Amino acid sequence: MAELRVLIAAAGTGSRAGLPYPKTLHPVRGRPILLSLLGTLAPYDAEPTIIVSPSGEAPIRTTLEEAGVRAALVVQERPTGMGDAVLAARLSPRFLPGADLLLAWGDIPLLEEATIAALVERHREAGNDFTFVSRPVDAAYTRVARDGEGRVTALEETRELGVEPELGERDIGLFLFQAGLILDLLDHHRSEGLGRTTGEHGFLYIVAKAAALGLKVEALPIATEQDCISLNRLSDLDPLA
Repeated sequence: MAELRVLIAAAGTGSRAGLPYPKTLHPVRGRPILLSLLGTLAPYDAEPTIIVSPSGEAPIRTTLEEAGVRAALVVQERPTGMGDAVLAARLSPRFLPGADLLLAWGDIPLLEEATIAALVERHREAGNDFTFVSRPVDAAYTRVARDGEGRVTALEETRELGVEPELGERDIGLFLFQAGLILDLLDHHRSEGLGRTTGEHGFLYIVAKAAALGLKVEALPIATEQDCISLNRLSDLDPLA
């Protein structure tokens, strides 16, 4: 069984939400999102890697030190996209190419332990190369594409497709994959992952690439409503009020 490492993508500056600090440090139910995430993920990696922005490094480091939490911080020097943020994991002293990498977006405040456990269990028992959590929703800003037999063929961003979100199956920002294999693909196919609207190197396109190459890709529609809450704008937290 492959070792497991945790990677948290937390380079968001908080500007879209109107915050003067990294959005992963925004308190939800009295605790910064990042500390809640680290606590939930601690059983899988006692010293995870966190990708941070240059301006976010100091406040995030201070928050971790004050909480007595250990982590390896890697700075994403320029905001060139989530794909590049994930590739920055290679710079971490904790990176193991042969490990499974459990990746979580840094703006998910209430990720449930049972959801993570189910993801890890399924990924390992099925021998998957790439597994992620999903949920059917009324307005899917990302959408899982499946073939006639239910196999995942892609994970698409509606803004890149130029369509409005509608009824569909979305991801929640929680992924588990073979680190060396998927990061090599992400690096090799970088030019194919540049967004038409942003010009940034995305991450979700790698699902279609992996599926097309015949890798074992699976989406688990097990996410709860709580799992799906994420912070892009402060209004996204209204359900917690």
